[in-house]
Parts: sequence; C-alpha cells; structure tokens
Amino acid sequence: MIKKLALAFVGFTFMFILCSFEMIDLSEKKNQQENIEYKIVYDKKKHNIILSWPAFGSSGNYIITRGGSRLASEFIQVGTTSKLSFTDVKPNKNKYENYYKVTRNGMTVLISLENQIFGSNMYFYDRKYEKAETARNDINAQFETIGLGGANGEWTTKRQAYYFKPNVNGQTYDSGGSGSASSAESNSIELGFYSHIGGLGKVPSAVKLGSIFTRPHLSGGANATCTFWRSMENLTVMRDFAWTVSQSTSARRMLLESTSKYISDIGNTNFWGSGGFIADTHYTSSRPNWGGQQQWYTRNAVFPSGSEVMGGSYNMVWQGCVNPPQADDVNSPISTTPIIREKPFLFLDDDGEYKIFVPAWQKERVGVSWLLTDMGEGKMQDLLTRWYVAKEGDTEAEINAALKAGKNIFFTPGHYALNAPIQVNRKDAILLGAGIASVTLEPTEKNIWGCIYADDKDGIIIAGLLMDSLNSTTYQVRIGNEETKADHSTDPILLSDITCRVGGVQSKNIQIQVSMQINSNNVVGDHFWLWRADHGSQKGGDLRWTRDRCKNGLIVTGNDVTLYGLFTEHYQEYEVLWLGERGRTFFFQNEPPYDAPNQASWSSQDGRVEGYAAFKVANKVKEHHSIGMGSYAVFTGTDGKVNKKNGFEVPNSPNVKLEKMCITRFAGPGNIQNVINSTGGSTATGAKRVTSYHNGEGVQPYDEEFTLPNNESYPAYIKMDK
Repeated sequence: MIKKLALAFVGFTFMFILCSFEMIDLSEKKNQQENIEYKIVYDKKKHNIILSWPAFGSSGNYIITRGGSRLASEFIQVGTTSKLSFTDVKPNKNKYENYYKVTRNGMTVLISLENQIFGSNMYFYDRKYEKAETARNDINAQFETIGLGGANGEWTTKRQAYYFKPNVNGQTYDSGGSGSASSAESNSIELGFYSHIGGLGKVPSAVKLGSIFTRPHLSGGANATCTFWRSMENLTVMRDFAWTVSQSTSARRMLLESTSKYISDIGNTNFWGSGGFIADTHYTSSRPNWGGQQQWYTRNAVFPSGSEVMGGSYNMVWQGCVNPPQADDVNSPISTTPIIREKPFLFLDDDGEYKIFVPAWQKERVGVSWLLTDMGEGKMQDLLTRWYVAKEGDTEAEINAALKAGKNIFFTPGHYALNAPIQVNRKDAILLGAGIASVTLEPTEKNIWGCIYADDKDGIIIAGLLMDSLNSTTYQVRIGNEETKADHSTDPILLSDITCRVGGVQSKNIQIQVSMQINSNNVVGDHFWLWRADHGSQKGGDLRWTRDRCKNGLIVTGNDVTLYGLFTEHYQEYEVLWLGERGRTFFFQNEPPYDAPNQASWSSQDGRVEGYAAFKVANKVKEHHSIGMGSYAVFTGTDGKVNKKNGFEVPNSPNVKLEKMCITRFAGPGNIQNVINSTGGSTATGAKRVTSYHNGEGVQPYDEEFTLPNNESYPAYIKMDK
C-alpha cells in the first residue's frame, strides 16, 4: 500500500504541476501523511464533487479553481479552505469536465476524476475548453522528453497515450496549416515512440485533427526502418497524414480526408520503410502512395476509384478493400476478409460515461465496419462497472484477481512487472491495452513461465500489448495447452495488435523458447510483430547470438487458425512453425537472424539443410493456405559464409498451398538459395518470386520430430478454474 501511495503522490503531483508554480515534493512527507492521498469523489445523487489532499505549503488557505479540462483556457475560483478537503456543490454537468487546481503559497496540484481512474500516463484533450492548438502544442512539447524521436527513443521506458474528446459545435483540433506534414508550416502533431493517439467519439468523424507526422530518426529523417511502436485509432485526419513507419505500428478505424504518405519526404538518402499495418480506414479524397515501403498489409480499407499506382517494393497485400490496386508481382488484392472482429476501443458515450466498444464478429467482409453516424455491429461495456483499470505498479496478482472476479482489464500505459503470467481463464474475457506498444508486460526473474496464458475458452480477446522479456521464460504469449481440443468456431479467440520483443537491452544471457504459441483451435490473429531484436542498446554480433536466445517466433498447433498481418523476424530456428490443420496466413514478412556466427551453428533437419526456413509447414499437415509472403536476407553479422536453403518449406500435399512468395537480399554476403522447397532461384541474382506452390515438384523437406516448449504454463500455486 505504501508503494502505491508513493506512486499516487508522484503521479498526481508532478505530472500536472504548472511550470509557472513551484514544484512540491510530497514524497518527503509520506511518513507523516501516509494515510492521506489525493482523492476525488463524485456524488451522482447530490451532483457534487468532494476533493481531498495531503497538506502542502507553510501557511494560509488553499485556493481552489476549476476548469473543464487539464489544459482549459480558463480556471475559475470556486472556493477557499483551511482544511484538507473541499466540496464543489455546483460542478460542471459532466463529471469528467471538472479539473481542480489546489494552490497554496505558490504551489499547485491538479486533481481530476480522469487522472484518478486512468493514472498519469494518459492525457486527455477537450476542444470544448481548449484552443485548437493546445493539444498539438502539448504533445509536441513532450516529444523530446517522452516521445523521443531520436535513436535513444527506441529504448526509452516512457509510455503514454493521448485521448481526444469529441468535437462540439463544428470545432476541430486543427490549428491550421499547409503543406506536407513534415514541414513547419503544417503545424502537425508529431507522434513518437511508445505513444498512442485515440479518439473518444463513437465514430472517427467525431474527432478531427489537422495533420500527423511520424518523424524517422535515421538518414536525416528519410529512413523509417526503425520507426516502430506507435498507433492511432478512431479519428479523422483533415490534412496530411504522414505515417512514415515500420513494424509494430497500427492505424485503425480512421477517416483520412486529404493526402497521405508512407515514405518520408525529408532527409537525404535511403528513403525506405519496413511497414506496416492499416485497417478499417476510409480514404475520401486521394489514392495514397506507399513509395519505397518494402511491404505493407492493408485490411478493409476504402480508397477512391482510380488507376494510379500505390507504390510498394516487394509484398503489398490488400484484403477486403474497396478499389485496391490491380494484381501484379508486388500487389496481392484479396477480395474479402473471411472472418474478423475489430479491436475493442475506449470511447465516451452520450450519457457522459466511459465505455468500451467490443465489435462483433463478421464474415466475408469488404470495406470498413462503421458509417459516418454508426459505430457498427457490436456491444458497449461500461468501463467503471465491468472493467478493472490497471495502472503502472499493479501486480499480476491484482490483475488475475480482477479477472477471476469477472472483470475485463484495461491497461493504461506503463510497464507491468509480472512475477507470474496473467491468467485468462474465463469465457469472453478481454485484455485491452491503450495502443499497440504503450503497455509493456515484463516477466521478473521469479517468472519462468511467460507474460500471458489464455486458457481454452470461447471469445477471449487480447489486444494492444507489448511483451518484453529481459529474463528467461518458456513463452511470451501462450493460447491453450497442447492437449486443448475445444471448438471455438462460433465464438473464436481474437489476438489483435500484439508485439513480442526478445532482447536488445539486457546485458545478461536469456533464453525464451517461443514468443507466441497458439495451441487452441479457431484463433484469429490481427497484426503481430514477433521480434528477436536485431539491434539495441547492447553490443551485437556473436554476443547477441548467445545473449538474446529464442528458438521460434510462432508455433501453431491449433486447427483453423487464421492470421492477418504477421511480421516475424530474426529467430534462431524456424521463425514460424505450423503444425495445425487448415491454417491461413494473409501477409507474412520476415528477415532471418543477422547474427548466426557460422553455418554449423545455424543448420536444420539434423544439419542436412543450411539455415531454417522462415515459414515452415510440417510434413504431417494435410491442409494449409497462405498468401503474400516475403523473406529478405540480411546476413551481416556472420563469418560471411552463412546461407539459408529455403525461404519457405511445406509438404508436397494437394491441399497445402502458398501463393505470392518473394525473397531478396538487402545486405550481407549470404543468400536465400531458393524460394520454396528447392525451387524458385537464389537471391544471389536478385529478387525471386513464386506465384503459387501447390503440390509442387520441389524437394519435400526431411521428416522431423519437433521439440515443443515446456508444457507447464503457470506456477502450481495458481489454481485455474475449469
């Protein structure tokens, strides 16, 4: 409890001190004030708000002023008191539109219900009380300290989310500007590492921003191949949307009213990107161009009609889209999305309450899930009654207790240290993080199992979380145990916007057996980046090969598993190992490990085959279909003699089919020698493609026995209800 009080003091005191006032360190008074904390209580029946706070300042009364938001243009005085509490008998009508400054002797603290509920890493903006430029100025002012656009920002421990309340009376959050979002004249919001922007309206058109820029930090701003870990959802961008990003970036449920670009227009050379993912988005005015992006997965987007090229270099997949590009070597339009449930999201309902919208399952979908005035199919859940709002410092014991009590979990931004896995063992349970990488789950040394274990139950949703392992564990995410056999076809399990990261920052040797293991049937995955770090704050080369160890990115033993937008990179054996029947993957991106020191240390099938295939369908599998697959050689940390025999390996079976495969070499002396099953040619002479491999004439891989990870999913002291 003392730990939590200290966190409360820091959160409420320092995150919201106005810089024109003296800062007050209440943590020094913790011992004498340990039974007093900042608190705000709303009495719905009386419609009043009661504030309380620990003592600060030397003398005189406390002056209480109120504004409608954290950055409201005007705060009015509502009272004074010598006590450590105050009752506002005439607050603003909406309880969340009451932010209170309590001032004494030039020192000020800010108290609000939103901060009490969501903690100090979520920032709320309200155009009703703020100027159009207020939110942009606030976010950009934080960019250098918590968004961190520079190289060090990749490894910062700061996490944050920015939420915009719906516009009223025709107002917008656009302060005006012109030109490309990268220019000073555009007055863009710049979104940095580990950050999320969300609209709190029911539909994207309810929140309107000006222009957005994700500034790359390599090659003077041109090279976006390390512009990771940021997301946006449920809003409109009125002017230029410069989403120059790579992996672990997500743009969902967007309305884009003007230009958009996905490759930087600043810098001097290397205009590259390694993205990316966009879904459920409507482009209203122009067909965008992805330029030099290596690959991209776009799902259920609506584009204006036209014949203009839309860019991209190797593997562009357009699924369930309206007016996608025509099919060619690079572009793979797929007419429908066979089964999908959009990611849940936080919003403000008409009654002024925070709720979570949980979209319904849809089959064979084309286009977006929403209309300009209609949220789409799904159900609303009241946040305060049906959800546990987790904040940095909460333990896995508290989170698991809330799950057991029937609550779903909304994770606010921050790091969560786990002594044991989060246990999801209830039908229709939901774990939802704010963004794609703003919430980080990290196992402690006590935790030898993993970050999340989900039991074999219908309708579970896990979304918007980053697993970061700095200690050895069996897995990072595991769905069901190997013996699970339940049929979830009427209510599948959804995994959405999931990132698993192995290594890069810790100095000690670690061993993860697998980043993600899907044992349950009828699982739908909607956007993963599974990444054994190829760079970081620690030295690479031979040291990385032995320090940051992980065999597989993904192992699938369940049947009828469907994945959209699968990015899996740098693992030390088969990066994807598929053992289940009737699996489907729509879009796959891969680079092999850069750092295999020599061929002897990186050979498969009892040493008979050079390297490991990026995507391996086991010989026992009878039915499988995947489309839009790329694997790119970057053997830069080897002895110069390391190669990979096959990009992809599958059984020569009539119902196993892979389509639109591409291999090429980006850097280093080594090559991928064949596209699939010893056919398709080598990257030594450029990019190679195979349009379709279906019971082909290539060489079927040797039969293998696969050693699966330890089947113990959680500590014995945790009893999971069955």
